[in-house]
Amino acid sequence: MLLILAGIPGTGKSALARELSRRLGAAYLRVDKVEAALLNAGQQRVTVEGYAAAYALAADNLSLGLSVVADCVNPVPETREAWAGVARQAGARLVNVEVICSDAAEHRRRVEARHADAEAHAGRWSPPDWEAVRGWDYQPWHSEVWRVDTAREATETLASQVLLRLKTS
Repeated sequence: MLLILAGIPGTGKSALARELSRRLGAAYLRVDKVEAALLNAGQQRVTVEGYAAAYALAADNLSLGLSVVADCVNPVPETREAWAGVARQAGARLVNVEVICSDAAEHRRRVEARHADAEAHAGRWSPPDWEAVRGWDYQPWHSEVWRVDTAREATETLASQVLLRLKTS
């Protein structure tokens, strides 16, 4: 299974993806980490490279029979179709989960805390600030996607809900 957790920064994707990876015993791929590694290794600019590396890592893990949880913004139809292609090639089930935070104040708090924490550490990659997140070009989904709202539920509760839905669908 290839489980994609998508959504704009600061919604709680990473916390939920890590929890699901632990419970499933799945490989965990975070595109932000791949992009940070590329930039910190001297890459001047990252566009499609981070996603391309993540697609390859997902394919390798799926070929070993492992489930993969991918944590990425996945903002446009092109990245969504690329993930679907990885799943098709591996003969794996694809599940898209869009993670949102419907509480704007909580979402902003998360983004600002993450941004401030990253500024305290060295490195060329840093998460976007609130203005960048508000202006993110995140396009609507035209394929099947489950939506999970992290505004009022604990990560553990949401992970249990996703796992139950995986079993029953």
